[in-house]
Amino acid sequence: MLVHRSGTTGIGRTITTRWTVAGTLLAVLALLLTLPGAASAADAPARGSARMGMGVVAHDGRGGLPRDSRAVQTEGVDVSSHQGNVDWSALWNSGVKWAYVKATEGTYYENPYFAQQYNGSYNIGMIRGAYHFATPDTTTGATQADFFVNNGGGWSRDGRTLPGVLDIEWNPYGDACYGKSPSAMVTWIRDFLNRYKARTGRDAVIYTATSWWTQCTGNHSGFGATNPLWVARYNTTPGTLPAGWSYYTMWQYTSTGPIVGDHNKFNGALDRVVALANG
Repeated sequence: MLVHRSGTTGIGRTITTRWTVAGTLLAVLALLLTLPGAASAADAPARGSARMGMGVVAHDGRGGLPRDSRAVQTEGVDVSSHQGNVDWSALWNSGVKWAYVKATEGTYYENPYFAQQYNGSYNIGMIRGAYHFATPDTTTGATQADFFVNNGGGWSRDGRTLPGVLDIEWNPYGDACYGKSPSAMVTWIRDFLNRYKARTGRDAVIYTATSWWTQCTGNHSGFGATNPLWVARYNTTPGTLPAGWSYYTMWQYTSTGPIVGDHNKFNGALDRVVALANG
């Protein structure tokens, strides 16, 4: 019969050592899981809560506001359910002349404030459009384009409706590139854009950040000839643009602007905004 006593060698000490090591490892693991920023499923936001530019500061940082320029630009905003009922009169009086409103995300979410935001901006006199937050890991590009068009993302040649926007950026719910290789991501984007044009007759605008585009599409250059670019960068200049675009059409330059956070500059005077609306 083996009796374990202090100082015993052999099996007893081996078992004791293993239990001590195991206990130490468990304690370290428990500590790591309680540290701020420790990865867990609870860290991910609720599905549907994504909004344009929500990953920009975390990945690209924030600099100063744009410098004054001789180039004529037109102020705009983008909104989602995070803004709730928007004070469009205050925005109009502050000089905002165009707006984009989140309509959908994936194939599982519709903005509950869409009517107030989309119709309210129009009624105050703005030129407005809708955007779709893409989740390439949930359904195909074509399927999401259909969902977008069917739920507010359509287009009409009334001089006041901008073409729809594909918001393609960091995944707030998981892997930055949605688990896709660069070639698979390009295919997904192309499927969305082709379906959107087939449904509406318009080429969708692409909203993205250069760093995400470089990482997740391999800096693909094949969309610049057809799809206007809306670039995200919170700094004094828009910086280097994604491959394929020699200029931006819109620039989201801050998430801390007045009245609503996300403010943008259209690269041209108001008549150019109207031209984009008219196609």
